[in-house]
Amino acid sequence: MILKPIKLAVDRTIATFSVLVMIALVVCVVWQVFSRYVLSQPSTLTDELARFLMIWVGLLGASYTVGAQRHLSIDFLNMMLPDGKKPLLNILINTLILLFAGLVIVNGGLKLIDKTLATAQLSAAMQIPMGYVYIVLPLSGAIMMFYSLYFICSDVQTLAGKGVK
Repeated sequence: MILKPIKLAVDRTIATFSVLVMIALVVCVVWQVFSRYVLSQPSTLTDELARFLMIWVGLLGASYTVGAQRHLSIDFLNMMLPDGKKPLLNILINTLILLFAGLVIVNGGLKLIDKTLATAQLSAAMQIPMGYVYIVLPLSGAIMMFYSLYFICSDVQTLAGKGVK
């Protein structure tokens, strides 16, 4: 499948970026605890930054789990179906994920970014436009859409008898 190298590159990029964001999150929290309890001067910047990094790692992690097909699922129906029908169910599930990611996460995220940038909403401590923080919404939604399309194409090939996954 021609999309497989692209998927692998996206997987590596998201995994690497998520690890870096998580490391930054841990450093922020450790500094916050140190500055609060040892220096007795809590840092407001790291508190806000840690919140934003948690949003980013959560949403990017969610898109990564869609790509690994490790998202929460109820597999009762999948277990009941014969093997020949399972790709049809997978196509339906990935189509629903594609629609949700496109309509809710990407579309809603773009509207949120537009609204926060139009109103010039700034973060309290770091004074950065909140629209920049929310960029992760359409980004993670687009990644989820890519993964869903990848798995839909893969299952269509399986149904067509080409069966490369």
